[in-house]
Amino acid sequence: MLRIGYILEPGFQVMAFGSLSVFELANLLPGGPRYEVTLLSEAGGRVRSSMGTTVETGRFGTRRFDTVIVGGSISPVAATPSLRKFLQRSLKSSRRVASVCTGAFALASAGILNGRRATTHWAYAREFETQFPEVTLDADRIFVIDGPVWTSAGMSAGIDLALGMVERDLGAESARTIARKLVVYHRRAGGQSQHSVLLELDAKTDRIQNALSYAKTHLNAGLSVEELAEAAHLSPRQFSRAFRAETGQSPAKAVEQLRVEAARLMLEQSSLPVGVVAVETGFADRERMRRAFLRAFGQPPQGMRRSAHATKLRNSSPASAR
Repeated sequence: MLRIGYILEPGFQVMAFGSLSVFELANLLPGGPRYEVTLLSEAGGRVRSSMGTTVETGRFGTRRFDTVIVGGSISPVAATPSLRKFLQRSLKSSRRVASVCTGAFALASAGILNGRRATTHWAYAREFETQFPEVTLDADRIFVIDGPVWTSAGMSAGIDLALGMVERDLGAESARTIARKLVVYHRRAGGQSQHSVLLELDAKTDRIQNALSYAKTHLNAGLSVEELAEAAHLSPRQFSRAFRAETGQSPAKAVEQLRVEAARLMLEQSSLPVGVVAVETGFADRERMRRAFLRAFGQPPQGMRRSAHATKLRNSSPASAR
């Protein structure tokens, strides 16, 4: 039985229990319960969430856990001396120590992230870097594994982190089974970006949203204004005007962003040649994709691929599994 201690700080987000659902479902897999989850807090007793609901917790005490996870709050919470001491002790006695969202601030204040790579919610990246310059923050990652320390981005990324732990503990098929039960479309690898172009474009009406969805699923097509306008059931002139009003940019620029996002994911998760990726995502040739990547990321596709593969190697190395 793998014992998990999940730390809840005052003002924790109820979404924290999303990641705990991963371990709950793991216990329903053939072979019987695998995880024992204990909710923890400094003083024990009831801890109030950001919504006002309360949950019962146990005190830190001297119990040992296989895995200790610090949950996230709406905003970073200063770690108390008692919490820092408990985390430092856990790093020595537990197989892994982790954080979800702003929980990374607690790990960093305990010195656990010094000299390590980590991530946290993108909205607090600048604040984190200012407070903890000795930590290498990878603010665009879903989750990061550095030795026995795991950190994840915003709250939903905690599900990806927990699925990654289950995959490490029970195998890839168990993680896939749990992801399907949670209706998670795809277990995101740790190296995937926190950002989504469709979310950033923030289209307000169904017509523009339909056009963007059409574009995302037809990236290897021409995607002219006329084609997108037809998907939106508008004239080209009406579509261009409405698109810019809702997203703040031209259809052509938005399509390029969607293509860059798809190409980046394909480069990170496959070994397809760069030229094939360019064609599959609608860039037509490598040079056009290279220029788009330089505009978006400041580095060429090959550089993005090398960085992603290096991250995978670090995360899968024997040192990161300890």
